[in-house]
Formats: sequence, C-alpha cells, structure tokens
Amino acid sequence: MIGSVRARAHIAALVDPLSRLEDELDRIDRWAALLVRSWDNGGRLLVCGNGGSAAEAQHLTAELTGRFRSERRPLSALPLHADTSSLTAIANDFGLEESFARQVRAHGREGDVLIALSVSGNSPNILAAVDAATDAGLGTYCLSGPTPNALEGRCDDLLAVTASTTATVQEVHLVALHLLCDSVDALLERSP
Repeated sequence: MIGSVRARAHIAALVDPLSRLEDELDRIDRWAALLVRSWDNGGRLLVCGNGGSAAEAQHLTAELTGRFRSERRPLSALPLHADTSSLTAIANDFGLEESFARQVRAHGREGDVLIALSVSGNSPNILAAVDAATDAGLGTYCLSGPTPNALEGRCDDLLAVTASTTATVQEVHLVALHLLCDSVDALLERSP
C-alpha cells in the first residue's frame, strides 16, 4: 500500500528531530520557570502563530488555562489569533503584518511573556509581534524551523527544530509544547 510507505517515511523523518529535542530539555525547563515567575507576579502569556502554528498556539493556551496533567490553578494564556474580529479588523486597517503586534501592544505588559511559533522563522507578522513584545518589555521565546532565520537573535531565546518538512517541524513543536506544560505542572506542584 502506498499509504503505508508514506506513513513509514513520515515516522522515520520524526526520529532524528525528536531525539534532538532531548538536548533542549534544560531550555524548556528554563522557559517553564520564567513563565511560572511571570504568572506568580500577575503576568500573562501571549501566544501567536500562523496556520498550523496558530492551532498549536491555541493548543498550548488550552492546556494552560485548563489543565495538562495535574490539577492546578488556571494560568493566563491568550492565543492572539483566536479573536477573529480583532485579527481581521487589524489586518484590514493596518495590514496583516500588524495582526499580532497591535494585540501585543494592547494586551502585553512588562513582565508578560510572548511565545511565537513560526516554521519558517521569517513570517513578517510574527517578527513584528516579537519586536512589539520586546519594545513593551515582554520576554520573547520562539519556536522555529531550521536556522538561520530572522527570529534567530531577535528574541530572548529560540528553540529551532531542524527537519525537512513543515509537518515534522510542527509535530516536534507540539511535543516541545507538551514538555513545557509538563515542566510548568511540575514546578507548580512543588511551589506552596
């Protein structure tokens, strides 16, 4: 069957990028600690991405406002693409590049955190959001595909996934986001 050949190739393409994710566990734990510190100080998480990355952004915020594994307090996490009225009005009035940046300026406060997802690492609206977040004093943490890309060096920290397809990068991003949620849960379980 042709489908099974493609499926095997797809699975095989995940093996190396997933195994390299193990080298990123300390980074993911640092991000979790930064997030918990922000929430403990009344901060919030803003998350943005385009297409499949937007779906992953919303998946992350659902895990944090709801729960991942552990029962814990709800955590403030907003997916910037989910307010379609604001998103489309901003894109219409100010251009698509401003679709997330304007929302970062509206909702972001010093001490908050932005997590941006971009497979290419070059999406103009993601770059503008990171710049707006930096200007407003937010921490900026990004997940991208292979480097070099425009996000590299533009955010506080970048977790880059080297893989040959968009699907593989996004699948590894989802695992990284689940690891981040698990680390957040573990930190909150230990805190009083």
